Amino acid sequence: MKYSAIPVKTGYIRPGEGISMIVERAGELVLDGDFLVISETPVSVAQGDLVDESEFEPSLLAIFLADIWSKYIWGYLLGPLLGIKERTIRNLRRLPPEARSHKEVVLRYYGLKHALKPASEAGIDLSNVPGTLVSLLPENPAEAARRVADKLMDDFDREVTVVIADTDATYRLLGRYFTALPVAAPGIIHDTGILGYLAGRFSSGSWPTPLASSRRLDVETLLEVVSVAESYQMSHGPRSTVYEMAEELEESPGRITAEMLESVEHTPAIIVRPEL
Repeated sequence: MKYSAIPVKTGYIRPGEGISMIVERAGELVLDGDFLVISETPVSVAQGDLVDESEFEPSLLAIFLADIWSKYIWGYLLGPLLGIKERTIRNLRRLPPEARSHKEVVLRYYGLKHALKPASEAGIDLSNVPGTLVSLLPENPAEAARRVADKLMDDFDREVTVVIADTDATYRLLGRYFTALPVAAPGIIHDTGILGYLAGRFSSGSWPTPLASSRRLDVETLLEVVSVAESYQMSHGPRSTVYEMAEELEESPGRITAEMLESVEHTPAIIVRPEL
């Protein structure tokens, strides 16, 4: 099936504000039968699923994972050997000292199997939150998807399937779908951490990861829909890392403020419309 993509543009959604801004903007654009693909970060920010990494004193293990394991072993040895993206390798090689506290947060919230990933550990996002805050994965993405779908029906009389998605990959190997992320939609093996990430190097395909949807869909349809949404985002000026956001705002990552984030346009959701 062919799809078209329509961006839902908003201002910056502040922590705890809720996702009413997304619902209002999307409600003006959606039609019955559309998919509304929402990035996981604005959902987490809206729900207040945030952690201040500056409050975490890194352990010796966290220091090793940041300074040796990720920066040097993955940045200079395993990364090039296993063919990970050049952009990821560049970012690993310039990991700042603050990465130690980041690894400590990953260890405490998700455990060693996720902290061993060189980057994008457990879906924690640093790129769309101010200061030293990071957003964790949404606490209950399925409930969030259902609430948005119900609100679109109640306020705009539109029957829409809402999907919460993460750019971290879902892979396919030996006919099975899996992701390193701690949570994923039914039909995708999840919470595999570093083992899933390594297995993904040998997979027969990869897609963004649907975390949940407002109604049950087969995995192939979900992967197709979230891929359309990500393709649109990637072709329209993405800020996929904290470094890219900092470069656009001309500030170091830990010094980005909510006011700075409000100065740029955000696209927290994409409407994916089946073409008849």
